[in-house]
Amino acid sequence: MNAPLNLQALAATVDQRHLDHLEEEAIFILREVAAAFERPGLLFSSGKDSCVVLRLAEKAFKQRVAGNEFKGKLPFPLVHVDTGHNFPEVIEFREKRVAEMGERLIVAHMDESIKKGTVRLAHPLESRNGHQTVTLLEAIEEHRFDVLIGGARRDEEKARAKERIFSHRDSFGQWQPKEQRPELWNLFNTRIRPGEHFRAFPISNWTELDVWLYIARENIPLPSLYFKHERPVIRRKGLLVPLTDVTPPEAGETVETATVRFRTVGDMTCTCPVESTAATAADIVAETLTVTVSERGATRMDDRTSEASMERRKKEGYF
Repeated sequence: MNAPLNLQALAATVDQRHLDHLEEEAIFILREVAAAFERPGLLFSSGKDSCVVLRLAEKAFKQRVAGNEFKGKLPFPLVHVDTGHNFPEVIEFREKRVAEMGERLIVAHMDESIKKGTVRLAHPLESRNGHQTVTLLEAIEEHRFDVLIGGARRDEEKARAKERIFSHRDSFGQWQPKEQRPELWNLFNTRIRPGEHFRAFPISNWTELDVWLYIARENIPLPSLYFKHERPVIRRKGLLVPLTDVTPPEAGETVETATVRFRTVGDMTCTCPVESTAATAADIVAETLTVTVSERGATRMDDRTSEASMERRKKEGYF
């Protein structure tokens, strides 16, 4: 009979030397963005990936004075598309983190798009996640961004695996997979016509495990719901749906309290936690060593609609 696997001991044996290479590559990409474009913005959802990109941006453009303290300003604003259905813990963390850093934050509110009629919901509790594209493109036009920096990674989902580090978007904000530009020898073609823009992904080559190893190493602050906590949930179609005002129980469903954490953070109507007792980043590293499904596949209801759902949305201008 095999002895039970000691995850903490296994996590301690993980070779982390590759993190230095990933960090160096990401900082190079961030500096290329700042050098090649006039009006960049950094997408900051307060999710773990955007928190990692934010730390990398601090290292790329600020002076480190002590520990995790940095002096100076980023050469671009932070940008958040607020669906109005975000978890309260996420918004609270966003406001606190931005205030601590003293950075400029641009919030594009989907409620404004709904008021203007550019976003129309089939019913009040419809998931707003897919509608973020409209609000995002409106923010790009309003603030004349020519590139937005995001925390997408290739290991998250099949469509993301197709996308280049510098992702060209046409004048309609659309992504064309068959017209992507080559990226040989770290040379990036950043030329754009009026009305076009780019998305840049500094951690495209990272994995979920890399992200958590880096968070643990750098002691990067995150919203509390990334770690274990008790939450009312509903078991639905193999997922744990969090009980909220916009995700009420359906007829015949039972609400229970479970110890959970979130692997990814998004719109409350489509983001689900997983059962977990991981209380620290090191605990999550140990858990991540055993997972076989990406965080989006395991926790996002909207990505389960079809194999092509993410690719379709990205072609329309999604993150």
